[in-house]
Amino acid sequence: MAADHDVFKLTDISEIEQAYAQIHLKEQQLNNELDTILEDQPRLDAKMNTLQNIVPSLQLVMRDAQQLYSVISKTSDLAERVSSKVRLLDSVKSRVQESMKRVDDILDLKACVNGVQTALNTGNYEQAAAHIHRYLSLDRAMIENIIGDKNEGSDLSGAFVMLQEAEEKLKAIVQQEFDQAISKGDRSSVERFFKIFPLLNQHAKGLGKYSHYLCSMVAATAQQNLEQIDITKDSDRHANVLFANTLTMLFEGIARMVEEHQPFVETYYGPGQMPTLLQILQVECDKQADQILDAFVKRRDLQHKIKSVTKSLNIKGSSEKSERYDPRDMEVLLGEVVLMNTRTEMYLRFLEKKIQADYENLPDEDVQECADVNKVLDKLINNSGVNRRMQELIGSYITMEEYFMRETAMKAVKMDYYEGEPDEAVTSSMVDDVFFIVQKSVRRSLSSSCVDAVCAMLNHASSLLSSEYCDVLKTKVKAGFPTGGLDLSGMFQGKIQVASTAESEAGRKAFLVILNNLEVSSENIQKLKKYLEAECERNPNLGDAAKMKLESCLSDLVSTANIFKDLLQEGICHLCANAVMPRLKPLIDGFSSISHNISEEEFSYYEVNDPFIQNFITHLDSVLTSFKGPLTTSNYDSLVSYVATDITALVEKAVIKTNFNRLGGLQLDKELRSLVGYLTAVTQWTIRDKFARLTQISTLLNLEKVSEIMDYWGANSGPLTWRLTPAEVRQVLALRIDFRSEDINRLKL
Repeated sequence: MAADHDVFKLTDISEIEQAYAQIHLKEQQLNNELDTILEDQPRLDAKMNTLQNIVPSLQLVMRDAQQLYSVISKTSDLAERVSSKVRLLDSVKSRVQESMKRVDDILDLKACVNGVQTALNTGNYEQAAAHIHRYLSLDRAMIENIIGDKNEGSDLSGAFVMLQEAEEKLKAIVQQEFDQAISKGDRSSVERFFKIFPLLNQHAKGLGKYSHYLCSMVAATAQQNLEQIDITKDSDRHANVLFANTLTMLFEGIARMVEEHQPFVETYYGPGQMPTLLQILQVECDKQADQILDAFVKRRDLQHKIKSVTKSLNIKGSSEKSERYDPRDMEVLLGEVVLMNTRTEMYLRFLEKKIQADYENLPDEDVQECADVNKVLDKLINNSGVNRRMQELIGSYITMEEYFMRETAMKAVKMDYYEGEPDEAVTSSMVDDVFFIVQKSVRRSLSSSCVDAVCAMLNHASSLLSSEYCDVLKTKVKAGFPTGGLDLSGMFQGKIQVASTAESEAGRKAFLVILNNLEVSSENIQKLKKYLEAECERNPNLGDAAKMKLESCLSDLVSTANIFKDLLQEGICHLCANAVMPRLKPLIDGFSSISHNISEEEFSYYEVNDPFIQNFITHLDSVLTSFKGPLTTSNYDSLVSYVATDITALVEKAVIKTNFNRLGGLQLDKELRSLVGYLTAVTQWTIRDKFARLTQISTLLNLEKVSEIMDYWGANSGPLTWRLTPAEVRQVLALRIDFRSEDINRLKL
């Protein structure tokens, strides 16, 4: 390293050469850097010339900047002096304005003293109240300080005393006149004196008296409506909704009153006062609603009915007998309860909107103060007497609605029947009847606008469908498909011959109807769920919490639908195992008796006279056709799917017991293609995947030589997914009589 060592001390020739090389390399680098600097010299010279030309201009700019700085400094000093004088002027102006205000206050005080007595003497209470209102807004201490007159008995002190006496006198007069106007029913006088209370800073007292005046009007109207109830006969065309209409008239009367008087209250008392008015009105509303609901309970004999219905529900299924109401007689009562709750919910939402609107109209400085009032009022609405009574009534409604739904549904089950041709897909009457009843009850609960009622009825509906109703269907499915008396020889004439009695035929038809009932029942539950979901989406009054509760209950409907689906699959599986496969198994067992070690001549003969598959398809079609008419399309497709699964299992067992040559493998491939083609044609469901194992077996039996399997197996198999294990592949290959076992065993699968 030449840079780190003294070259004159080097003695070894290799070190000298190395140092020389390093010095030479350093020299090259320096030369390159110098060349770069020299190449940039013209540009640097041009910039230097430019800077030399700019220097005179910069000197001028410097002088201008100094002059500008001097001007700005002088301007700043001047502005500071002016602003101090302006602040002084503002202070003087404020003091002058304050003085003028106090002078005005003194003049107003004098005017109040002069005018209030005159107004009282002439009965001009509005003018007197205006003078008192102005007097109440004056700062007495400030006026006394300005005038310097604080002695008792002075003119100023006497003026204040006189105004205080006038204030008390006017308050007494206004209250007396207001009470007299109420007793006389003089609305114009009531409104006249109601306007005076806020001028005397008696907002709460004025609102309280006015609210009680409105309550008296509500009570009078409600009592008239209650008297009308007593004289209304049960034969009257409105008797079924008599109490709902009476309760509605109470709510509508209060709502009209609020709409009518709200502008009047806000004009003279300001925003934020409606909650006080509504609280007092709601107390009267609760009182009148209690009387209406008490009359309803008594006239409709509700307590006795609830007691009887509850007892009937508690002892269902036992041998104990109790008084049972005809559910049809309760339907009118249920409709009236739902209507009353709907109207109550509408009324409470009206109150809530009024409170919210009043809260939003408050000035910003009053919002926080009124927030507590708004919260208290919210609690008052939710815990109002009418709301509590309706919640109790809804509890009774849920019990009666459950009774109605269960009794009517079970009556429909007992009256079950079906009509239709033997080869026609029908359901029995109880399916439509039961789901009509369930949907009717759930819809009625939905119209009540009570989420708890809807959830309760959904739970009761799920319970009814998954227990009593499902048990009826399950019992009939467990009884099985009657197969006694079937003449299998008739299959060879193209149809099933039945050597059974008419009773057995009716039993077979009934079993197929039950399968159809199960499918339609599952579909009806899904339809009910979708209907309720759509109704919930359309309802703007449902909050997030209510929607979550409904979603939870609707999920139970899905579980109920799955119960019917599972029972349906059990029934179809039974039908396949007991009514279809026993007719096909003997034919499939005959597959093993047909040789698949055939010659060219036999293969050609089989093309014209098939020994197995055509006859099998003919009989299979005869069996399936006998069920195609009585079953619904979906149930028929499901039956075909089960049959295809069982057929593939039996055919696979028969194939494993048979020996093949190359032509025999081709014959098997033709047979499978014919069978798959037929089953695909008779159903809308996918069938080919059920024949995947058989198709792969056929592929193995059609190989030219054993080694060809490697073109299909493993990485070279492409999209093919093998359903056969390596051991099963070797087992199938061993069925080929022309494949050597040594070749098969050597395969690396």
